[in-house]
Amino acid sequence: MKELNRYVKQKNEFNALFRGNYYDLRFEDDRQSIASSLESDLSPENLTCDGELPYVQVMARKRFLDKAVQQLNSMMEVA
Repeated sequence: MKELNRYVKQKNEFNALFRGNYYDLRFEDDRQSIASSLESDLSPENLTCDGELPYVQVMARKRFLDKAVQQLNSMMEVA
């Protein structure tokens, strides 16, 4: 759950700057929003920052996001 918690923390910190939503993994609606956000972040354009990131960084981001997705999926199966 380390990657998923870190991802949610990053999202909440960013959203706090712009008075956006606060995500809490205990709530189904928030888990769905996080799943959508992860899907968006894994799109090729976002993952590579439109081709600006070096391959090593892209792969590190992908591994991190993939782990967060796996952790969220396992959490949603239990709930």
